[in-house]
Amino acid sequence: MASVDVRKVFKRFGSVEVIHGIDVTIEDGSFVVLLGPSGCGKSTLLRMIAGLEEIGAGDIAIGGRVVNNVPPKDRDIAMVFQNYALYPHMSVFDNMAFSLRLAGVANAQMQQRVADAADILGLREYLQRYPRQLSGGQRQRVALARALAIEPRILLLDEPFGALDAKVRKELRAWLRALHDELKLTTIMVTHDQDEALALADHVAIMNEGRIEQVGNPGDLIERPSSPFVRDFLGGTDGEGI
Repeated sequence: MASVDVRKVFKRFGSVEVIHGIDVTIEDGSFVVLLGPSGCGKSTLLRMIAGLEEIGAGDIAIGGRVVNNVPPKDRDIAMVFQNYALYPHMSVFDNMAFSLRLAGVANAQMQQRVADAADILGLREYLQRYPRQLSGGQRQRVALARALAIEPRILLLDEPFGALDAKVRKELRAWLRALHDELKLTTIMVTHDQDEALALADHVAIMNEGRIEQVGNPGDLIERPSSPFVRDFLGGTDGEGI
């Protein structure tokens, strides 16, 4: 596990500045949600932490090491997307083992890591099935198990439940929170869903137009929003300091 420090980070796409000098620290072992409306920059920030987008200016450090020029595969991170990104021609086992094989992990160790991740996610009975034989919720659990199997220090989640129906989303929220409480893996998740963020996060960073408006635990954000935007976005009442 590791902390993540974002230090005065900027990002431009052409002449348009989309991230405006963000400063935020994600503590080791915490679950932080980047929350905000579409286009606020939350996914761009997550992708910069992952190394999938270049940083325009500033620094990102993981575990105290600046990773601006470190490729994604060397950042000790795993990322889970909304669309599962599973290989349809591979079994659940082979999907989970794919990155381990690429990394040259010994077969016995690979088998053990896959088995451990499958046990954590309740997937042991599905290891020989193919993605087409699974429900949407089961596929997302496979994507998460694949991420855990590589033993990352940071878990990044980009709208992981966005393609699921409301009932399955609610079930997986509870499951993901319980998983985090067990593993204490530093987790950063992007969502535009206020209920999802407040149900899952230790701390929520509310973003608006490429800036962080407020960071706090769910109770503080609702009771003491720092701006009208935060108050209105969370649907709360007037707070101190507005």
